[in-house]
Amino acid sequence: MTRTEFFATLAPHAIRARLEGSPLFVSVRLAQNLLETGGKIHSWNNLGGIKVGSGKPNEWWDGSYVKKGTWEVVNGQKVDTTAAFRAYKSIYHFYRDQDLLFQNKRYERVRAAKTPEEQAEALRLCGYATDPEYGLKICNIISMYNLKKYDQEADVMLNLSNYQWQRIETGVKSLLDRKIISDQGWLEKAQKRTLTRDELAWLTFELVANPR
Repeated sequence: MTRTEFFATLAPHAIRARLEGSPLFVSVRLAQNLLETGGKIHSWNNLGGIKVGSGKPNEWWDGSYVKKGTWEVVNGQKVDTTAAFRAYKSIYHFYRDQDLLFQNKRYERVRAAKTPEEQAEALRLCGYATDPEYGLKICNIISMYNLKKYDQEADVMLNLSNYQWQRIETGVKSLLDRKIISDQGWLEKAQKRTLTRDELAWLTFELVANPR
């Protein structure tokens, strides 16, 4: 899988999560996914190195896990180890479970971050990873692959203008014409501008996943 394919696969899910209230910038999320996985989407869909820990199963994680080799920085030294990582039914399930983690008080600075760069560094400061260069690596990936374009795409959906509503209507017509969706109610809602935030999130996912 190329880097372009990697980001194209994940972006619709990351944008959807952002529209549904995720505190993570899409660019930060995608960069973190690349950093944590090396660009490979494993069958267990854990894209952020989330360990089993003391957490209990919830709506997004059913308690499944895999044991994998990893490394940590301990007292300034890189140490190889083995850990149990959560396994997920889908990429979206992983993102939603990760967002539950970010609701912890420990990650207050992550939630409060105003820019991707600030948020990347906040992940390090809050102890998401032991790598002292974690934030810098995320920022470098964002810059290298121009990932802020996905933040802009999410912002478009969060701050819709007349022109943007017209684009949504055009997109819905395209999805209907190509029989990707069949419910004409989507077009009526787009024309009346009555789509809810969750509906916009789902629709954005479909439009990004099924470009013309």
